[in-house]
Amino acid sequence: MRGRQGNDRDTGQRAAAAPDPGAGDEVGGPSAIGTGSEARTGQAPGTVLVPDQAVLRDQAVAAVRAADESGQVTELPRRSWFGVLRRTVREFMDDDLPDRAAALTYYAVLAVFPALLVLVSLVGLLGRSTTDRLLDNIEQLTPGAARDILRNAVTGLRDSAGSGGVVAILGLAGALWSASGYIAAFIRAANAVYDMPEGRPVWKIAPLRLLITITLVVLLAVSSVIVVFSGALAEQAGTAIGLGHEAITAWSFAKWPVLVLIVTAMIALLYWSTPNVRPHGFRWLTPGSVLAVVIWLIASGAFAVYVATFGSYNKTYGTLAGVIVFLVWLWLSNLAILLGLEFDAEIARARAIAAGLDEGVEPYVEPRDTRAWPRPRRRVARN
Repeated sequence: MRGRQGNDRDTGQRAAAAPDPGAGDEVGGPSAIGTGSEARTGQAPGTVLVPDQAVLRDQAVAAVRAADESGQVTELPRRSWFGVLRRTVREFMDDDLPDRAAALTYYAVLAVFPALLVLVSLVGLLGRSTTDRLLDNIEQLTPGAARDILRNAVTGLRDSAGSGGVVAILGLAGALWSASGYIAAFIRAANAVYDMPEGRPVWKIAPLRLLITITLVVLLAVSSVIVVFSGALAEQAGTAIGLGHEAITAWSFAKWPVLVLIVTAMIALLYWSTPNVRPHGFRWLTPGSVLAVVIWLIASGAFAVYVATFGSYNKTYGTLAGVIVFLVWLWLSNLAILLGLEFDAEIARARAIAAGLDEGVEPYVEPRDTRAWPRPRRRVARN
């Protein structure tokens, strides 16, 4: 980390004089880890730590994993939680998360229309009226002029939908691959948050991107069905299956918490699958995902109120006001998601420190894969 550059240089000097604890091991394996500045550049760590530090990291990781596998949770004292919050704020800026959120916003804009194509195709299987109700509910989910952009996009995709066939299937496949560009950008951001170089080979990353994209699009389709399943449509379905008016009224309120749970699960999936960090089991809810959803809801509501009450986007940007509002809202959404991920990462650091890891050692978690990292001897041979 930038605040520990002096310590990192001292560590590198000690490591240069120390014997290689595992000359045949891959960099970043059980006997070698790098400094935070190296991890942030995305390169494989080149500094081999002295043996006692490497062993200490392995022991801390093993202790945290054993606690997870036994169903226990490493208890953090109150002072540690203050440290987690302090480091989250500091690392939020040190990891350049506002800039990374802007990059994610760019890829999200490129992905939103291919994703809408897939979404409209899936929702359209339920009939044109379902797509119309999706349009009617868009204004409940997006702030200000951003709803006009999404409404026009969905309308255009609905009206231009073809009759299917090979061309339509190829179009959907291309749309999914285009939308997976956002996942690729999120993978890079997640690795930066955990100070972990990417170690998974390309042949493993590419299908992972596509699988995550398909899963998220399906969950978005389910969310859309939940949103549109209200009003007259819900009454017709409730009458058909024998539900009373009370049950239909209860569903009109219960669908929103269900929608929030689905969004939380989508964020948890991103947190679990994207970083090159060995997971200790999938968690539907993490402190970071809950924090991200809460901040996203608050930020979206506050931004909508600001745009409607105090905003001057129409005067400043004219016809581009809707585009600007949409971009700012996407940026705030990505910022909330990355902040939640940083919070989870700092909790993992605090648990490793509580298990005996020195605070300055990085990475503080176990890598998921190291096959894409070069070996130290190969680097020496090239030099």
